[in-house]
Amino acid sequence: MSKSFYSYVRDAWKNPDQTYVHELRWQRMQDWRRDPTVVRIERPTRIDRARSLGYRAKQGIVMVRVKVRRGGRRKSRYIRGRRTKRMGMHKITPAKSIQLIAEERSGKKYPNMEVLNSYWVGEDGKHKWYEIILVDPCHPAIKSDSRLSWICSVEGRAERGLTSAGRKARGLRSRGEGTEKTRPSTGAHRGK
Repeated sequence: MSKSFYSYVRDAWKNPDQTYVHELRWQRMQDWRRDPTVVRIERPTRIDRARSLGYRAKQGIVMVRVKVRRGGRRKSRYIRGRRTKRMGMHKITPAKSIQLIAEERSGKKYPNMEVLNSYWVGEDGKHKWYEIILVDPCHPAIKSDSRLSWICSVEGRAERGLTSAGRKARGLRSRGEGTEKTRPSTGAHRGK
């Protein structure tokens, strides 16, 4: 059985540093660094990933690339007298992931659109880039689409943590084989 075009693209992006993707990203990032934080793009960089997350080349769907900073909380050292353990420097992690922050920024830039999903496209020492799939819930092409019409009755998916990255940050991913979730009640499933 022959492989599809999307499977070749997927294989190349699995190890981007060992394939032709490495040189492409190196060239593109020189332009991306000069771009503003939120940029509308014509077509997805990773077509296989975008289509698996719901992207279709049709009216009412927009692609956006978002640049966000890398790293932890960047919390400054407490100057007054404390022992090291109580300084509140180490293990201070944000409640939101960088990907969720990127989705929220794209939602603020395009308030009439809903965030469908997002995926990683690159990073350097200072920034990470994500591509966000935005859907216009008022567009007739979206309202008549049986696979996307559900989004017309939803508001503020990214802000309320209802996207895939948001659900992961809230701890709502299942733990494995069963459909148990880890939050909001961690101890409720211990007896099972």
